[in-house]
Amino acid sequence: MESNFYSDYRSKRKMQKEFTIGQAAETSGVKVTTIRYYESVGLMPEPRRVESGRRVYGQASVDLLGFIRHARDLGFTVEAIRDLIDLQENPGTDCTKADELARHHLIETQKRIEQLRVLEGELMRMIDGCAGGKVGSCEIVTSLFDHSKCSFEHKPKAPNGQ
Repeated sequence: MESNFYSDYRSKRKMQKEFTIGQAAETSGVKVTTIRYYESVGLMPEPRRVESGRRVYGQASVDLLGFIRHARDLGFTVEAIRDLIDLQENPGTDCTKADELARHHLIETQKRIEQLRVLEGELMRMIDGCAGGKVGSCEIVTSLFDHSKCSFEHKPKAPNGQ
């Protein structure tokens, strides 16, 4: 059997320290509210609870939080992270899916970078056009009121993607 992130820690679980949610947050660099969110969306399993009802996390959970935090820092979506965690649970599985997820994320990142470059150019044009005179003739203010004065199409997508 191949070892993986989870199985390595599960085999050592009895020897590992247990963490409160605050300690897990501090150790992993993830806020307590974020840990609860990850549990609510299924990225993290529900932790064991002691008699008092307090959550108790093992080292594997803290390491999983670090994995999730790192993936989020790289901009992966919750759905992509869920898929990556599922893949990690089956280390013998072909990594084509992980490659597809990363490539898709790269393409989306490149699109966002291009959109930001266009935005940068438009902001620079507006700033350069501002002569420091009166607000009534300010290129920045007039451009914001009249989209046709903009050099580039930079209309953001609506929240529903349209």
